[in-house]
Amino acid sequence: MRATHPLPWYMTRASFGLALATLLIACGGTPQKEAPEPVSPATETTPDLKGLTMPASLYRNEFQAAEAALARNQWMVAETSLTPLAETTLDANDSARLTYTEARIAHLRGDDPGAQALLKAMDQPGLHPAIAYRAHNFQRHLLDLQRDYLTSAALGAQLLAIAPSSDQLALKRSVWHDLMRTPPANIARARGTSTDQQWAAWLELAELANQDSTHLATGLPAWQANNPGHPANSPLPGGLQYLQDQTAAPHQVALMLPLSGRLAPAGKAVRDGYLASYFKARQGNAAPFEIRVVDSDLYPSVTEAYRAAINGGARMVVGPLSKNAVAELALEPGRPVPILALNQMDGSLPAGNSALIQFALAPEDEAAQIAEVAFGDGARRALLLRPAGAWGDKMEQALRARWQTLGGTFSSALAYTGQDDYSASIKNGLGIASSEARRRQLRDMLAEPVEFTPRRRQDIDAIFLLARNAAEARSMKPLLAFHYAGALPVYATSSVYRGSADDRDRDLNGLNLVELPWLLGSNRELSEALAKASIDAYPRLNALGADAYLLQSRFLQLQAGPDLLIRGDTGLLSLNPQLQIERELVPAKFDGGELAPR
Repeated sequence: MRATHPLPWYMTRASFGLALATLLIACGGTPQKEAPEPVSPATETTPDLKGLTMPASLYRNEFQAAEAALARNQWMVAETSLTPLAETTLDANDSARLTYTEARIAHLRGDDPGAQALLKAMDQPGLHPAIAYRAHNFQRHLLDLQRDYLTSAALGAQLLAIAPSSDQLALKRSVWHDLMRTPPANIARARGTSTDQQWAAWLELAELANQDSTHLATGLPAWQANNPGHPANSPLPGGLQYLQDQTAAPHQVALMLPLSGRLAPAGKAVRDGYLASYFKARQGNAAPFEIRVVDSDLYPSVTEAYRAAINGGARMVVGPLSKNAVAELALEPGRPVPILALNQMDGSLPAGNSALIQFALAPEDEAAQIAEVAFGDGARRALLLRPAGAWGDKMEQALRARWQTLGGTFSSALAYTGQDDYSASIKNGLGIASSEARRRQLRDMLAEPVEFTPRRRQDIDAIFLLARNAAEARSMKPLLAFHYAGALPVYATSSVYRGSADDRDRDLNGLNLVELPWLLGSNRELSEALAKASIDAYPRLNALGADAYLLQSRFLQLQAGPDLLIRGDTGLLSLNPQLQIERELVPAKFDGGELAPR
């Protein structure tokens, strides 16, 4: 691929694995083996397409100009660059390259069905390998935006046969990412009908990856023995290879949470989710470690609680819960045992002997993801409505960065100050106020009544409603319809959903958002049991506790660094270079007052 061609997401990963591995296995007192050296993908950021070089063309300059414009999301400039080719007789390669470039233009314009049709038309025998490789990679991008992850994974697995060596690892990562995004039931159905042995093995490994760490330790070697030449055999994807030897795993863990002070309700909800998962694993003989629950409120500081946990034999600490407590613990010199903190501090993390992994339910992550959902739905020009203040500032920043990177623009962005400002903000954002002003001007000019229906501006194809809570969203969503925007798709974050059925949510019908898998039935048995046993409902914190257990039980897998992928109840979990767990949530939509996966 040339520099002007946008690289798939899987070509931009960076390695920070070896240093991370050293931090993660520093569990003090646990027998340690030398960690496998992570594979460095550094050479993959500039793929070497030997044998896949674009064919010579008389229109090389025009194509390169169009590709450079597309890299800047300037589809109209790209279209203009191709004008000289419109009335020219092209050879087969130039014709295919033109069709491919037109497909990319259609995508940025918001016409994904048109882009898919163009790609389908060029999929003919004799297509030049370099053009075919680029076209299929772009097709996978479109499939991912449409959330057809299984088809994208299957296409990626086929591309491994022609991909250059420098692309192989990154392409395997992307296939695995798509498989981890695919619902387990879909994986099982595909495996049951597959006639391709290699593809069936991919699906089998994806099913195996959902098992607990104890079963993985035995199941992975068996899978490797049965599939010695498989592309995913060495190294195993997602960091699974680190789970094959459990001798370095911590066998005593402290769960350190606030259980008696102001944050006790939240701390208890996290504790309940964690312990429910722990005891469920114990029933299956899959929790070979001891848990000690530490109430951090009983100590003068969280640092004292951390030291007490270590003195009690803990070789890993899960917690604390508050942002301030995480920041305090980050300053602890040395940090003799690893920490899985259940919040995220502001600023950079100070160095320490052992890792401090930060795992939070950060709303700004969701803001970036709803941008991807809207873009995948074909939206390109958006109205942004959000509350004034620090929370709204942070949410807009995350949304704006992702939306503009994808190629979207904002027709208008407004911050409202309170309930009295909802209608005025919507009218201003939709241009209704300007339309009404024109009516008044016309009436004054004619000096007589004028029949007039206000019109909203027509350069908006989606609305981002970054409401802080359900009440705010329930008030604003009907106002959008009242102000002639009822046909526009509306996107929000999970802050608009309380986590349980509510008849008042009928006002949110049609609203799109991203939500925790836990609240969409990913672990129904456990979530329903916790809901029945609890007086206070904190389902998201129950899910945080469940995934805290999951991450702690698979802590060795975090040595994979950016390759890490774990399907959890708070989302698809990965790790960024700042040692923060990132979550990819599930797109959902309100229908009949109920939230369901899309």
